Amino acid sequence: MAKLLLSIISLFMIVGLLGCGGSDSVIDKATGSISLNITDAPILDEDNVTGVFISVTEIQYHGPRGWSSLKDFNTSMNPINLLDLQDGNALALAKNVLPAGKYTQVRFILEAAEESQAPKSNTGCFIQFDGDRNETLYVPSGSKTGYKAIGNFDVPVNGSVSITADFDVRKSITLSNNQTTYKLKPTLRIIVDNQSGKIKGSIANLNPANTYVIYAYEAAENVNVVAEAANDFMGALTSTNVKDGGAYTLAFLAQGDYDLIVVEYDANGDYVGHNIQIGLSVQSETTTRHDFDF
Repeated sequence: MAKLLLSIISLFMIVGLLGCGGSDSVIDKATGSISLNITDAPILDEDNVTGVFISVTEIQYHGPRGWSSLKDFNTSMNPINLLDLQDGNALALAKNVLPAGKYTQVRFILEAAEESQAPKSNTGCFIQFDGDRNETLYVPSGSKTGYKAIGNFDVPVNGSVSITADFDVRKSITLSNNQTTYKLKPTLRIIVDNQSGKIKGSIANLNPANTYVIYAYEAAENVNVVAEAANDFMGALTSTNVKDGGAYTLAFLAQGDYDLIVVEYDANGDYVGHNIQIGLSVQSETTTRHDFDF
């Protein structure tokens, strides 16, 4: 009888251990789905720039299991013209199943040449002028370590999340010191789509001979306009060009309050003046309408 009781107890212990291991295994294998899109903030006062093209060869995520690559994404759309992805437009780049958990970075590996390889043509990253002249965009380490887009997001168990990477070409393209080669140093941010909103509206009393750009800043930053103007407003979170009729759209803004600096430029691209709009509130999945006079 004692032997039988001991055998039964041992059996329950084995089943219990297997059950615990199985539970951990199920948790470890929990997955969710992610949709990745890309968008761009407009390039400033470059009327002769008709395209900024990149080619993405690999996408990597940093999550609960470290760095991993997407198994599948749409490469048929390469090269991608970032200038087509403005005013709230975005391109669906990938949809995949990933381990559930918290992610902190996305890394884009590009088909690109490094500046040390100049002159080099026929790469997947280039800038186009007047629709018919292409110049190579040299991308430091872009084809090796890639470009990291920083931003936290969660992939829920058996759920889905949609995120958008904003390349912001205005901040990303620079000329070399000798003014002969163009470099792409992408400034990327990650936005969780259902946690973002937009500001949209119209501006009256504009000079039709001039151009206008809106720069968005987080409201708590207390922006020094003079200092920012001297630095081409590189501290702005994002920006947008004002259309000929005065319409504008600032998309993919995280929930919060924003200050807008509307800057007027003459035909030569020189600063004329500005207007500041303070404390505009953005809610998730909502459009904040704001019309005003310049």
